[in-house]
Amino acid sequence: MGMNKNTVLAWATFIMIVMGLLLIGLGAFKYDDVAGWGFAATGIGFLANAWVFNALKGRV
Repeated sequence: MGMNKNTVLAWATFIMIVMGLLLIGLGAFKYDDVAGWGFAATGIGFLANAWVFNALKGRV
């Protein structure tokens, strides 16, 4: 299975979306104190990076 640059970016985008949603879920449902805000903020950062990776597909 040959993976070119677009395939690598697609997999990275998918993994970062899953991790971002997981972190937001941890922040929303597991941690009720200040740590929850950190988990949620990190999850939003993961989603922002996934958006950038998705935008880079086909350009690099």
